[in-house]
Amino acid sequence: MAINSIGQNAALYASPQENTAVEDKSTLGKDDFLKLLLVQLQYQDPTEPVDSETILSQTSQLATLEASENTNKALEDLVASMGASNDFSTISAIGKTADLGSNAITYAEGSTSSFEVYFPESIEQGTVQVLDSSGSVIRSLNVGTNPSGVYQFDWDGLDNAGNQTTDGLYYVTASYTDQNGQAQETRLGSYPIESVRFDGGEPLVKVGSNYVPLSSVKEVY
Repeated sequence: MAINSIGQNAALYASPQENTAVEDKSTLGKDDFLKLLLVQLQYQDPTEPVDSETILSQTSQLATLEASENTNKALEDLVASMGASNDFSTISAIGKTADLGSNAITYAEGSTSSFEVYFPESIEQGTVQVLDSSGSVIRSLNVGTNPSGVYQFDWDGLDNAGNQTTDGLYYVTASYTDQNGQAQETRLGSYPIESVRFDGGEPLVKVGSNYVPLSSVKEVY
């Protein structure tokens, strides 16, 4: 069994790229319609000029097109604003606690299962318990005396009697006494949110030593 404090620093590097914008000519905008209207008036038959009703109809279509473009632009700005607001909401979760909704680990015979447990208070003494599917404690790992924080544990798959366990799902909880002599409990799957990263527009939150998608978080408190 090993217990290690968790720490991680990350650096991001970006290199400049040259972007070449290509103008879309597959659709006509309001400026194109205005040019067509002016050309139509310029080359109209003097003996049969375009009547005022037709001009008014075309002008009305132009106004409708411009209003539609303005509405689309306003909607795009609104979507961008809402996205920025959601990003800000995610950032505001830093410092709060995220619950991933499960305290299960997977064990495969012959391997070592590593997992992290968050202790909100300083630890005077305590143990981490590995439970089977029936809730029985099959292995207890000593926590030692440590300050509050996220700690990593390594389980070799042996039970308290030294017997090898079978492959499958197991569950991790912890009970400990804090520096004030108060009994406390915690479990795997509950961690403070240390930072937020955006990858391809998707927010990722740092819990323990890992970044997980915000969609994996079941509760923030």
